[in-house]
Amino acid sequence: MRRSMLLPVVLVLSAAVHLGASAAMPTPQQVRTAWKPSSARLLDRHGVPVESVRIDMRVRRMAWTPLADISPALGLAVLQAEDGRFMEHGGIDLRAIGQAAWDNLFRARPRGASTITMQLAGLLDAELRAGAGGRNWTQKFNQALAARELEAGWSKAEILEAYLNLASFRGELQGVAAASQALFGKAPSGLDLAESAILAALLRAPGAAPKTVAMRACTIAAELKARTGCASIEWQAEVALGRPAAAAIKGQAQMAPQVANQLLGTGGQDVRSTLDAGLQRFALDSLRRHLRELNDRNVADGAVVVIDNASGELLAYVGNGGQGEVDGVAALRQAGSTLKPFLYELALERRLLTAASLLDDSPIDVAGEAGLYVPQNYDRQFKGYASVRTSLASSLNIPAVRTLLLLGPERFHDRLQDLGISSLKEDAAFYGPSLALGSADVSLLELSNAYRTLANGGLYGPVTLRARVPASRPGPKQRVLDAGATWIVGDILSDRGARSPTFGLRSDLATAYWSAVKTGTSKDMRDNWCVGYSTSYTVGVWVGNFDGQPMWDVSGVSGAAPVWRDVMDFLHRENPPRQAAAPDGLVRRELRYAPAHEAARQEWFLRGTETSLVEAVAPERRTPKIIYPVDGSILATDPDIPAERERVLFQAQAGQGLRWRLDDAEQGAADAVLAWRPAVGPHRLELLDAAGKVLATSRFEVRGNREPAPDQKPGL
Repeated sequence: MRRSMLLPVVLVLSAAVHLGASAAMPTPQQVRTAWKPSSARLLDRHGVPVESVRIDMRVRRMAWTPLADISPALGLAVLQAEDGRFMEHGGIDLRAIGQAAWDNLFRARPRGASTITMQLAGLLDAELRAGAGGRNWTQKFNQALAARELEAGWSKAEILEAYLNLASFRGELQGVAAASQALFGKAPSGLDLAESAILAALLRAPGAAPKTVAMRACTIAAELKARTGCASIEWQAEVALGRPAAAAIKGQAQMAPQVANQLLGTGGQDVRSTLDAGLQRFALDSLRRHLRELNDRNVADGAVVVIDNASGELLAYVGNGGQGEVDGVAALRQAGSTLKPFLYELALERRLLTAASLLDDSPIDVAGEAGLYVPQNYDRQFKGYASVRTSLASSLNIPAVRTLLLLGPERFHDRLQDLGISSLKEDAAFYGPSLALGSADVSLLELSNAYRTLANGGLYGPVTLRARVPASRPGPKQRVLDAGATWIVGDILSDRGARSPTFGLRSDLATAYWSAVKTGTSKDMRDNWCVGYSTSYTVGVWVGNFDGQPMWDVSGVSGAAPVWRDVMDFLHRENPPRQAAAPDGLVRRELRYAPAHEAARQEWFLRGTETSLVEAVAPERRTPKIIYPVDGSILATDPDIPAERERVLFQAQAGQGLRWRLDDAEQGAADAVLAWRPAVGPHRLELLDAAGKVLATSRFEVRGNREPAPDQKPGL
């Protein structure tokens, strides 16, 4: 039946040579425009691919490949296998049709006569594609007409280019780019003759067994006089066709999955981002290397972000040092000491403190809504008196809490929100005095952009991952911080001498160029931060565990700081920055302390706040007050301590010549610490002068499981 029908078909195809097509074929430009890769690609600011996301699961397509970017060897192999007279015919090869008719009549294995142009017509028009039983007469006739039209409007190069991009090679692989990458791990431009022969062999039977493909490829290679022998081609075919296509293509650049999830949409998109591929790769490698070094300290995760100070463009966005999907740049974590620069900037701005002001670094208890708050320094030591410069640079906790109490938590809370810290959902009272030490949750992105505000002299602006039009300007900025106070804070954060009491003179924080930096560690060592800036860039790094497990013996210098230093050095490897000039309104003065709590130095001041001498008030000149317990304290007895041995220590400032009175009972002199045996219940402690006048009062409550004996009275 097949052979009896062949002659009419040959006559129909021959007649088509002299007829015009009834339906218009698309233009080459229309075909290229309609082509959509199965994955959306994320490009860096220079057009370099950094990430891709699979969108179309039916087929696997990559970007359209111009003929100039396809190895000539593949073109030769495809023409040899599919259409030897491609350059000579006008879409229909009558000689091939006649040969096919003869072969179909007298050979057991018939051959087809479809030219590459006719095959392309079938790829472009779904109605011309063969069904399960092949093409019928009408389809063959229309396919021939379409081929004639293509030849009339397209060049031979355009036809071959489209064919190689639209043809299916193996399974879900459509197009030469996907086939070349999946089967041989290379771009189409790098295909050799043996690889090209294998791809050409797949065109006729994409699903054939590797041995069958190899046999046909050997024939094609021999006809092209290739130097590669059949044994080598068989081996290459077996390896290529046995390789998982998805894994081969997935092995391409995968550096920013979190950014891809934000920016990429439908398949076929090439979205240009603000990322720099080289910087992104370096930051990712540095983070992974350091996480491996910290593995024995129970540190598994990290994140890095780099912001261009001027434009707000994100140059690096490493959301995860591993292979997970958690976005550590956007995740909320406890801020630790990283909020202190904004606290001190506000105090300087409001002229409540200067960089020279002395703060008391001694034990303090603060009563809050959640109970008594007892801050301690990182090393659990106390420095006595420390200047604002030393307190901030060395990250002393108690001076920060005292500064917050001086400012008021509400004012600091509002300032953080002005800086873009949107995670502060609760009011200031919820966080209490611990807000000074970073008890609030923040994201690395918002925190780093707040530091960028410091770098920009107090001007706040949004960040972006989307590349702006070259002619456009950076987004608008608004003044949030005072320029002078901001500059002084930056000067403090760059002062290695001021940070040496805590961090030493030599650490990863001490760069060879000007930079300002602050570390932070959250409660129980669950989060470690290092955020800092130069005049051009702001870099933020977080390390910890996404599941909230605490790290083991990790400090600000050993945790996030090494990665921060690596990235900063990479950014400034060619142009080391200098400190920006001091803005108008700042003055510099020679400064000394009496007594010499700190060495004499030159210090910066907002004009009108400058001084040459900072003198501590002698104890006898201070205002009498109750230091402990503070008013409103709630104390608890400890059942593990024998009742007869437990004591609460009453402490007074300027207590010389004064007396204690507790619940209307005299307790003795207040010029030294008084050890009182606690009694459950509310109490009123008073500080009296010699005449019995009440100078200070503290109301507090003792709670516990032990009830006082019936005859027990408050006393020593």
